Amino acid sequence: MSRRILITNDDGIGADGIRKLAEIARGFGEVTVVAPDMQQSAASHRCIFTRPLILKEYCFGLDGIKAFTLDGTPADCVKAAVNHLLPVRPDLLFSGVNHGFNTGFDTAYSGTIGAAMEGLMKGVPSFAFSTSFSGGFALVERELLPMLRRLLEMPAGPDEIWNVNFPGGGVCRGILWDRAVAPMQLYLDRYLFEEQVDGSLLMINRSIPAPAELAPEGTDVHAVLNGYISVGKLRCAVLEG
Repeated sequence: MSRRILITNDDGIGADGIRKLAEIARGFGEVTVVAPDMQQSAASHRCIFTRPLILKEYCFGLDGIKAFTLDGTPADCVKAAVNHLLPVRPDLLFSGVNHGFNTGFDTAYSGTIGAAMEGLMKGVPSFAFSTSFSGGFALVERELLPMLRRLLEMPAGPDEIWNVNFPGGGVCRGILWDRAVAPMQLYLDRYLFEEQVDGSLLMINRSIPAPAELAPEGTDVHAVLNGYISVGKLRCAVLEG
């Protein structure tokens, strides 16, 4: 039986990663894309209730795929899809492929993860996919299809999402499963400050990746910084038994 698949992201509907994901996902069922109309990275699980949201049909350019944009967050997109757009609840939710790793403490900030958690809270098995800022999507194109085949045969718990991170550069040393969330940020905070004419300070985020030797073995950060695909589960705190 064909699956009903909802796809979203936090990079916006025009991002390369969501198109790659949709191209591959349509081989597994009927795909609907609902994504933010602009960049929403680090939106976490935020939802907008202080203003109306604008939902528009979008020409995605892939046969058989309906697509929509929303001027809200990734979690808002999931709410709009499940509560309004789709006639029945989807069977699966795929979020990504994000441009930038979602590992360690950064999973708490991630709109990609937030969307998957919203799907899980609505009873939809959910998956988050991310890759490096560098190196393009060559590895994703090669490894995502077999990865999906395996993950769909390995159901997570009702309070868990799958979180998959692909290393950059198109080179992969293998797959490391059951990676723990590293107790650290992969992208270390670094700010530049520029004084303005009114005496205020302009803060410019210029975060840099952590050195590989700082990442504990067995974690998601250690895996991706050493050239492995990291596969692990994240638990939704409000659904824990």
